[in-house]
Amino acid sequence: MKRFVVAVAFVAAVAIAQRSQAAPPKNPFEGDADPVAQGRIDELVLGRLKQLGITPARVCSDGVFVRRLYLDVIGMLPTAEEARQFLQDTDRDKRRKLIDRLLERSEYADYWAMKWCDLLRVKSEFPIKLWPNAVQAYHRWIRASVRDNMPYDRFVREMLTASGSNFRNPQVNFYRAVQSRDPQAVAQAVALSFMGVRPESWPKERWSGMAVFFSQIAYKPTVEWKEEIVQFDLEKARSQPGVQTLRAAAFPDAAAVRLTPGEDPRAAFADWLISPKNPWFARNAVNRVWFWLLGRGIIHPADDIRPDNPAANPELLAFLEQDLIAARYDMKHLLRQILNSTTYQLSCVARSDDGRGEANFAQYPLRRLEAEVIIDALCQITGTTEHYSSIIPEPYTFMPENQRAVALADASITSPFLEKFGRSSRDTGLESDRNNRPSAAQRLHLLNSSHVRRKIETSRKLRALLGADPKRAESIVEIYLTVLSRMPTDEELQVAKAHLKETWGDAGPRDLVWALINSPEFCYRH
Repeated sequence: MKRFVVAVAFVAAVAIAQRSQAAPPKNPFEGDADPVAQGRIDELVLGRLKQLGITPARVCSDGVFVRRLYLDVIGMLPTAEEARQFLQDTDRDKRRKLIDRLLERSEYADYWAMKWCDLLRVKSEFPIKLWPNAVQAYHRWIRASVRDNMPYDRFVREMLTASGSNFRNPQVNFYRAVQSRDPQAVAQAVALSFMGVRPESWPKERWSGMAVFFSQIAYKPTVEWKEEIVQFDLEKARSQPGVQTLRAAAFPDAAAVRLTPGEDPRAAFADWLISPKNPWFARNAVNRVWFWLLGRGIIHPADDIRPDNPAANPELLAFLEQDLIAARYDMKHLLRQILNSTTYQLSCVARSDDGRGEANFAQYPLRRLEAEVIIDALCQITGTTEHYSSIIPEPYTFMPENQRAVALADASITSPFLEKFGRSSRDTGLESDRNNRPSAAQRLHLLNSSHVRRKIETSRKLRALLGADPKRAESIVEIYLTVLSRMPTDEELQVAKAHLKETWGDAGPRDLVWALINSPEFCYRH
């Protein structure tokens, strides 16, 4: 019971700090600085807030920033040493330099490949049924594209115009990851993924006209088990029905279409799509990246762009769109623009109760971490591993125990923890395939499960971290840096010292780790 009371005390202390809007006492989530525009993004966001009479949050503290950035860029916590070095660094330009370093780490490719795999439905089993060999090839290509910073227009064009084996030409798996091979279903997947549009809301003629561009794709099996060739069907294109079908092709914006028999219509569509003049392509890309970094699209939901769902800040969306085009679709350039902005670096502590503040980015939104990130963080803190497997198809698939969850290629390879915490099903490519809403079952798992308790109690890493005297103040600081990436406040330090003094052996430090893991700080971006 004492252990539970101590945990509740820590949770309550964090919740009070999150609700605090001004000093004294100073909470650990915000710095002293009021927001100042650092570039065009901030001018547009802060200008809009000023028009609305909404006071933006202060800039976040260094402890919050280092944790936030690691989670948003590489999907993992900083180590205690990495957090300490950043907190002690007196360089006024240290935030920008940290952004640049993290964008070059291999974990960046793992984490952002996971985001693209969610969108592109990378899954071997029902209902996508790509098959494991194809999934591995597709994931390797996506990850390499992210790692090498392939220009976004080339990334999309390669998928839309790809032909060849699903094992040897991985881009063709974009077409195989659509649940139906009907041209309208393919057009729907293209519109959702690369235009942010749900064509079900379009007039029937517009959707049908777009589907024509994908009406001449052939899927042919080979003698190799589960291999399939995806290609433009030249014979069908040259036939009279094929010619008549092509005449019905129509771009969604009603631009003129010129197709001839023998020409792959997918190439014509791809050229139209990635044109700088396209009204959806760059807009959708920047809106999604903004959503992935700030938890809310400028157009929200991020995959529902339509005339009656306007942008909260049209000028901001237009600026980012044109900036991405000018940068030749350099996605790291887009990330740097957003991450270096004051808007991204605002505290999560709101200074206005105006309901319009959230939609206009007056503060950084509290968001629960993805399932993969939570379990990777638990393993990182405790130095333990997890089991990931798939019982379909036979023989069963078992991943190496040191595999990071965010680096899993296949949504069919999973664990009970990932399922409970809402990992993306990758069934439709909608953002709603991932469920980050907290539940009672999740809270009980962190509080009471033998799974989490065993990680803490058997952790050699924690025992080594605490040293010979786990009750010293330095051990408390080390625990805070390891779990929350920040120093404890004076009040937190005194509460922890008092509890450790009354607790025998290393049970007290374990209680502290357990309590911090169960605090709102741990499971949330803030």
